[in-house]
Amino acid sequence: MRVFIGLGSNLDDPQTQILTAIADIKNLDDTHLLSQSSLYHSPPMGPQDQPDYVNAVVEVDTALPPHLLLDNLQKLEQKHGRIKKRHWGERTLDLDILLYSNLIIDDERLKVPHPGLTERAFVVYPLAEIAADITIPGKGDLATIKQNCPLDGLRKVEMHK
Repeated sequence: MRVFIGLGSNLDDPQTQILTAIADIKNLDDTHLLSQSSLYHSPPMGPQDQPDYVNAVVEVDTALPPHLLLDNLQKLEQKHGRIKKRHWGERTLDLDILLYSNLIIDDERLKVPHPGLTERAFVVYPLAEIAADITIPGKGDLATIKQNCPLDGLRKVEMHK
């Protein structure tokens, strides 16, 4: 199944957290990395007394069912030392299933498409970078969504060689 995963970090060297998490996702059973976006800096969405975030989106092909994939991603968050102190607060790593094929999932543990996906520049722009032609189930085509989504301070991370 074609799946898009959002990554975010604003603690403990966020850029390294994201790159390491992408490598970890590559190593999940029955999962193959198809593409990854650039890294992006974004201001925090919640409390403003925290560092800016580094965000990215990856596209994978996986045979893992949605909830098993979620379990695996939550294990990766724990491996990276994630502790959730407050809603929308700082974190070493946040991994979200944004889209799982064209499925709509709405249960206690998992909501796909991810709620708020279409309003968050730190998801819309990296997603459009690697999958500009997709349609978000129940929301419309990503190109139109991107046109209506302000940057809100989002900027690409300059990678030093």
